[in-house]
Amino acid sequence: MEITKQTTMGDMLDFEPGIAYVLMQSGMHCVGCPSSIGESLEEACMVHGLDSDEVLNSIQEFLALKKQKEAEREVQEA
Repeated sequence: MEITKQTTMGDMLDFEPGIAYVLMQSGMHCVGCPSSIGESLEEACMVHGLDSDEVLNSIQEFLALKKQKEAEREVQEA
């Protein structure tokens, strides 16, 4: 799944629950709020006065690091 600023919070968290940590570190503490799951990342950032590009960057870095660690683990197990 490609995450963009138009991806809804619910879709992101369904795809990778660990993104909740990134969002909370960015200052978005309403991750579990029922009304937030239908908002896009961009809308949620706007509500919280956050730069959506910075938050998206953080999410993408988190996902890239997770993917790298999974690949390293697979190599070690082979």
